[in-house]
Amino acid sequence: MGKAVLDAIQDAPLGQVLHWVSKGKLFAFPEQHPGFTIPWERATASEKEKEIETTPNVDVSRETSNATTPHAVSREPSYANREDIEARHLSTIPTAHSAARADFTVVTTRTRTREQTLPYSQERFEVEQEEAVERQQSSIIAPQTTADGITLVDWYTTDDPANPQNWGSWKKVWVSFIIFMYTFVVYSASAIYTSAEPQVMAKFGVGQSKASLGLSMYVLGYGFGPMIFSPLSEIPAIGRNIPYIVSFGLFVILCVPTALANSYASLLVLRFLTGFMGSPCLATGGATMGDMYGLLKLPYALTAWVAAAFCAPALGPVLSGFSVVAEGWRWALWEVLWMSSPIFVLMLLSMPETSASNILLRRAQRLRKLTGNPNLKSQGEIDQGSMSFSKVAIEQMWKPVEIFLKDPAVFFTNVYTSLIYGIYYSFFEAFPLVYVGMYGFNIGELGVVFICIVVGCVFGILIYVAYVYYYLEPDIKKNGLRAQEHRLVPALFATTLLPAGMFWFGWTSTPHIHWIVSIIGITFYACGAFILFQCIFMYLPLTYPQYAASLFAANDLCRSALAAGSIIYAHPLYVNLGIGRGISVLGGLLCGGVIGIWALWYWGGSLRAKSKFAMS
Repeated sequence: MGKAVLDAIQDAPLGQVLHWVSKGKLFAFPEQHPGFTIPWERATASEKEKEIETTPNVDVSRETSNATTPHAVSREPSYANREDIEARHLSTIPTAHSAARADFTVVTTRTRTREQTLPYSQERFEVEQEEAVERQQSSIIAPQTTADGITLVDWYTTDDPANPQNWGSWKKVWVSFIIFMYTFVVYSASAIYTSAEPQVMAKFGVGQSKASLGLSMYVLGYGFGPMIFSPLSEIPAIGRNIPYIVSFGLFVILCVPTALANSYASLLVLRFLTGFMGSPCLATGGATMGDMYGLLKLPYALTAWVAAAFCAPALGPVLSGFSVVAEGWRWALWEVLWMSSPIFVLMLLSMPETSASNILLRRAQRLRKLTGNPNLKSQGEIDQGSMSFSKVAIEQMWKPVEIFLKDPAVFFTNVYTSLIYGIYYSFFEAFPLVYVGMYGFNIGELGVVFICIVVGCVFGILIYVAYVYYYLEPDIKKNGLRAQEHRLVPALFATTLLPAGMFWFGWTSTPHIHWIVSIIGITFYACGAFILFQCIFMYLPLTYPQYAASLFAANDLCRSALAAGSIIYAHPLYVNLGIGRGISVLGGLLCGGVIGIWALWYWGGSLRAKSKFAMS
């Protein structure tokens, strides 16, 4: 247990800081231990010695020269004597299967690795399947050598514990839990403010529309954040943890002046900055899941992560509704600090780096220091040579705009998901008009109404997970990833729930009908919206894998921008037209989305074939 705790802290931010301060004495890596030997060098030497001993007429000079020849391009294993390897301290590399090895240790040579493939591509899926088979028996991985003599630093063994894909289930679950809670806190902090709006209006003397800017500016902030933080996390030297820790630390700090703000202008600025600093969970949370889970199991992890993001805004008013009535409007903003601080401490203590490019880059740096060989480099390090933040940021900011404007499928999915998300946030203006104005609920009881969105999300999770488990996963195992439109099948059903739920809610929101009836309509809407988000979030990156990060960042910005605008227009819309007609306008727009989803499912492949962004 003690070793497990130390291993967890070693690659966490706190462990990395202590390792740096102590100059490698604390939380040392295997390469920094006395007597460490690079596994592939000793395994190769063992093979050569064995061949010399067993081959009667071997040319020693030729054999020696062959030791520097690049490895053959195959995934077929060769064998090195296990006792000979252990005598050369190769046992310093702990693996899950080391105790179960036979008399010979397998040496595997790879022609391509997971890190050399595009995310969400058929090639990555094939490599993941190959590596899953290799992982069943621990074997030393022989590194690739490039034409210019660079030795590519890879994982030491097929079950190398440093590889996030090889982590145990509990470690993956723990890291996922931290990301889920991080995401939940950031998203719930948006709508937790809504319970405080009446008192904010009284405190600062502003009207309803201006008071709602406190929510709108926060949502806008976490929409712009991914455009900056997403490219940062793709740079191997930076990885995932640095953007997470730095930005979330600032998020926690900003919670204090936000809760103490004495002018409405400063409150709005601080809300925007807080949302902006909370956005890395939105920018790279899905990428963190992808670092740990292969394409076959990734839908399950993404379902849980999206559920945290989807339910959190709905639970914000629940968390602050009764406390604001008792303690005042600032209490809602203090709650954000109380929720975020423990999660930040957990991240400092136990959140490991998940970016394989960053992990291997740091390993290559340690090996160069150990051996003095400047030709030991990771693939990410080589790629980074032609990569700069400005170049990545420009590509990240312009490419999604270009695809959005020139590709009909991406244009539709961004607009449609933005409409759904914007309507979701319009509920924060509609619900007070219905349940306070018509049914006489107080602020605390109004917050409880939002639980119906969580209920709808739960139904959506059950339906989508059943689809993935019983149909999609077996189908992928049998037929591969298949066409991207295959991911839209549940959306064909879910898209009809959205306008149906809206019309139900709009025309049953009257004092003459019990309040529970209108809530059922919102539950239908939430169920359909969750399933549709899941389908589109799996469809988008598969469409153009080489631009997956850009597509997600652009979709985040579109959704957040329209949601921020929806918060502003919703109140005048519902007051001037009435709830029934105002909701019907939005429901009518969603009917157009039904046609669009079916058209995308039917013609998406032919549209993509004509796109200049498609991979050859």
